Amino acid sequence: MLDLRGDPIALTAALVDVPSESRHEARLADEVEAALRHQTSGFEVVRNGNAVLARTSLGRPSRVLLAGHLDTVPAAGNLPSHLDGGELYGCGTADMKSGDAVFLHLAATVAEPLHDLTLVFYDCEEIEAAANGLGRIEAELPDWLTADVAILGEPTGGYIEAGCQGTLRVVVSAAGTRAHSARSWLGDNAIHKLSPVLDRLAAYRARTVDIDGCAYREGLSAVRIDGGVAGNVIPDAASVTVNFRFAPDRSLGAALEHVRAVFDGVDVRIEQTDAAAGALPGLSQPAAKALVEAAGGRVRAKYGWTDVARFAALGIPAVNFGPGDPNLAHTRDERVQVADITAAVAVLRSYLGG
Repeated sequence: MLDLRGDPIALTAALVDVPSESRHEARLADEVEAALRHQTSGFEVVRNGNAVLARTSLGRPSRVLLAGHLDTVPAAGNLPSHLDGGELYGCGTADMKSGDAVFLHLAATVAEPLHDLTLVFYDCEEIEAAANGLGRIEAELPDWLTADVAILGEPTGGYIEAGCQGTLRVVVSAAGTRAHSARSWLGDNAIHKLSPVLDRLAAYRARTVDIDGCAYREGLSAVRIDGGVAGNVIPDAASVTVNFRFAPDRSLGAALEHVRAVFDGVDVRIEQTDAAAGALPGLSQPAAKALVEAAGGRVRAKYGWTDVARFAALGIPAVNFGPGDPNLAHTRDERVQVADITAAVAVLRSYLGG
């Protein structure tokens, strides 16, 4: 059985050594469930698919939700784990079994928490959003996702990364007339018609927005170009896919309106293909302010989208906080500094109640 009360570094290694690629988390969920049932006190524990949930009902004035996904991307020859100097190597060490280990260790060792606690260890985060276990839990066990603040144990290098950016993808399409390239004047080149689109993207100046002391810098970028028929044909269709990463003070509707305004007057069609709202940091909430103090004020904006947005949509202030370097996630040399694990335990133990 997993040893929740022992060394959280050893616990991280034990979690890593149970393979749990997305959709194959059952064995690890079994072990996490058994450990929570046998090594913690005062927790109600339930199983939902390959997710494990636990919570206290101590009548504390606030509730903190600790959430971590159990799944990893496919291993890349990097199992089992191994310790080299001050770093633990292996699939999922940073993303995010070290964060899971911190939460499990604290659940078993914080005897008198200042807050009621909810722990949510869920499945299928690393694949399509429709499969994400948090969505299933929200639909089937919504009362388990209520809290005053949520902490997602994604790797942040010891910083609190507050909120997250929203993301919007659109396809900007141009239409023309097909012709033989030897008689190009008889056609209308759709690829050429994308030139002003690329010019506007190259000239775009992203804004930076300060929210709760966190600076969110936006970005509007071409991420794909499609077009062309053959080496001797003037193309009659072409498109560029554009990704807008926007600050969480914009709604999805406002983000799409902004993108349309950027290309106003250009002879193109704009079609939205994918979108996810961002999450405001909510650091002014009392439970979140106490977490910032425990972390020594080490706070920055989250660049990218994470499941904190799901909690924000429920009206819960949410942050990312966990050991590990996010730049090492999903790599063959994925690893976490053991000092990061120790530090994360210390910060959260101070916040949760010693």
